[in-house]
Amino acid sequence: MIDKFRAKFVEESLDNVHDLEEALLLLEDDRTDKEIIERIFRAMHSLKGGGAMFGFNDLSEFTHHLETVFDEVRNGKLVISDEIISVTFNAIDQIKHLLDVGDLTDESEKQELAGLTRKVQELVSKPQDDDQSQKNSDADAAVKIEPDGSKTYLINFKPHTNILQNGTNVMFLLDDLHALGKAVVLFNDEKVPELADMNPQECFVTWDIVLNTSEALNEIQDVFIFVEDECDLTIHEIFDGNITENALFEEIMAKCRRNEEKLTAELLKGITWSGEQKKVSPEKKKAQLKEHKISSIRVASSKIDELVNLVSELVTIQAQLNLYAEKSGEPQIISLSENIQKLTRQLRDSAFEISLIPIQSDLMRFQRLVRDLSKELNKEIDFIIEGGDIELDKNIIEHLTDPLLHMIRNCVDHAIEMPDERIKKGKNPKGNIIFKAYYEGANVIIKIIDDGKGIDPNFILNKAIHKGIVDEGVELSKKEILDLVFMSGFSTKEQVSDLSGRGVGMDVVKRKIGEIRGEVSIDSEVDKGTTLTLELPLTLSIIDGLLVTVAQSQYVIPVSAIEKIYPLENKDRKSIFNDVITLDGEQFPVIGMRSIFNEPETSEKEHIIQIKYEDKQIGLIVDEVIGEYQTVVKPFGKLLKDQEVISGASIMGDGSISMVVDTNRLVHFHWNQKLHK
Repeated sequence: MIDKFRAKFVEESLDNVHDLEEALLLLEDDRTDKEIIERIFRAMHSLKGGGAMFGFNDLSEFTHHLETVFDEVRNGKLVISDEIISVTFNAIDQIKHLLDVGDLTDESEKQELAGLTRKVQELVSKPQDDDQSQKNSDADAAVKIEPDGSKTYLINFKPHTNILQNGTNVMFLLDDLHALGKAVVLFNDEKVPELADMNPQECFVTWDIVLNTSEALNEIQDVFIFVEDECDLTIHEIFDGNITENALFEEIMAKCRRNEEKLTAELLKGITWSGEQKKVSPEKKKAQLKEHKISSIRVASSKIDELVNLVSELVTIQAQLNLYAEKSGEPQIISLSENIQKLTRQLRDSAFEISLIPIQSDLMRFQRLVRDLSKELNKEIDFIIEGGDIELDKNIIEHLTDPLLHMIRNCVDHAIEMPDERIKKGKNPKGNIIFKAYYEGANVIIKIIDDGKGIDPNFILNKAIHKGIVDEGVELSKKEILDLVFMSGFSTKEQVSDLSGRGVGMDVVKRKIGEIRGEVSIDSEVDKGTTLTLELPLTLSIIDGLLVTVAQSQYVIPVSAIEKIYPLENKDRKSIFNDVITLDGEQFPVIGMRSIFNEPETSEKEHIIQIKYEDKQIGLIVDEVIGEYQTVVKPFGKLLKDQEVISGASIMGDGSISMVVDTNRLVHFHWNQKLHK
């Protein structure tokens, strides 16, 4: 049982560390923000307390020293310096390691922890640099927090009946409140049952506490930090000062004990304690009121995967039910099937919304990468995030992390020039890397944009000719030339600096993105910068697909890629020249699906499925269009995982198997075939 609680503590602590790292990055840009400093202190305080409770003694002791540093900062005894920021970042890495391994046993790791602990302790004992102190003397008082005097709070503490079953002693919580200042406690026993009906392991009493303290609000909140999910708690600020010594307060409390009055925030705030009524703005009330409502729950990712898999199976069974209903022709069964289909679709959408997580959850490591690498290379770089709240399937994000790290590392390492070089080019000495994400139809678009040296297309083309990737004299568009950096074997170590590092491993990046049915493209201007664009599906498991036939086989084309459907008449077939057709006054290239799958041509009536490919329209020639289906996409095994056109398979309602077409990869496959003919 204790292992279960330790695992939960580690999971929650990693969230704390993530929050700590994010706050520290913000603090580096604004070193006078009181809220950020308080946020960092709270995160460390939680890590320290939890570590001691669950046996992470090294973690608890180490974070205690860090907490001391930021306690000095928030009390105005220390100012934020580059050294504090750097040491704290190193400390965060150490905290992650301690959460992973627990208390250290390796002697070298113990020595490393001891050395870092000494550095943290020296931050408090080291005298402040006069120049640095002078620079901060005119800044906002976030580094010189003046005492606000005592305040009076009303705390409504309503434990859940099962709070005692987890080993919590409620009396200790009340003792902790008394330790913060003067506390006047009023208990409520209205819900206490008769003795015969009472369970001694359950709590039926609630408390209202009036607390006067000079401690910050977060100190009160920390008293209840480990019972937040086991109680209803509200904390109201009542008055700037001490009302517990006031005679009127004694009268009010006496009436409350006799049940003549109910002790509420409205009652206490409505009294003129010092000659005039205290007014609190709605904004301040909102900031000071802490209501504990369960707005979210923590669920193991394995349970979400299981839910999605079950919904996927339900979709398959629903297809079987639809097929049976159509064959039976009975109105009641058809109506029942349609209603179940609506519910299945709603359940599917809800299940996938649960499995989506914000990209922001993974961006912290990219921010940290840019910060650490730029300092190591003596470059000045801003990492700007736009659209971090965009959500993607967690399985996609897991596969996306390494390719993104590779691309961003290359931006920092090779694309962004040194400050003096940028000045010579008339640029700002500080470079920019922009991470931009947004929705586009059923896809998510991610752009990595830098304002660095860019890529010379002529250089790429010459290298490609030299390596025999393309023939000399071939005419390629700029986009086709830039896409050569994704070719396997194109890059070598000596090309790293010439290509801003873009060619190194980009074939691997493209393959990894392709594995999650995504596409990556590149655009660049010399001395202006480079943009890498990723187009990704929202989810991998279930899609709305159009079922078509080619020869004797069935295929599914994602509806999200389809623009229009045309019947292909004989006269239209004859008008196709150079794989280009004109329909409804619109000219676009076409690809015969029979040729893709090595099937013989047919003279029967066909259809053209017009799909969207980047900024173009492409036509896919198929035999027959059957209809739209919710399609469960099953991945291929090892033998077929490198298949270039098909992204997976789906089991249809009649038990047959249909291949799911990846339209982007199909177009690439077709054009590569033409290029090498």
